[in-house]
Amino acid sequence: MLLAVHIFFLCRLILVCALQVAKWMHFSQKNRRGPKRRKKRKDDMNYRELLSDQLVLLLEFLLQEKTLCHKALQRLRSTYQLLRQDAEVRHRWCELVVKHRYLSAYGDVKEFLEKDQAMGVYLYGELMVNEDSKQQQLARQCFTLLQEEMDPASVKVVTEMLF
Repeated sequence: MLLAVHIFFLCRLILVCALQVAKWMHFSQKNRRGPKRRKKRKDDMNYRELLSDQLVLLLEFLLQEKTLCHKALQRLRSTYQLLRQDAEVRHRWCELVVKHRYLSAYGDVKEFLEKDQAMGVYLYGELMVNEDSKQQQLARQCFTLLQEEMDPASVKVVTEMLF
């Protein structure tokens, strides 16, 4: 019986996140088309308050999407106050920022690399793999500032990625 209850709640968690992903993708599609001359309507999307595990799952689902417009990323950041969440959520947020080259939030990536150095090692790789000069510059700049504070194993791994 306990297993059935656990499975029920797990399915509910996934369903809630899948519905939120659909809403965010709709928002992104609607806002990617460019500005319209019509009068602005009030945003009628109903965003749910999500638990940390749900936010991680939502962001993981959004990472699978090919495109998200910057307005959707901006709204996502403010709606869920992503910078106030735990490191797992912030890490996924930074991955979205890097994937979609959301320049306005590169400061969030820099802050994550500074404050969550152990989890940031993977993020250095993400910044380098896209071959985007601004992202690579951000990775090198952060590493230069932080390498003295990092543990030797992380320094070695990041050095191999960056140079």
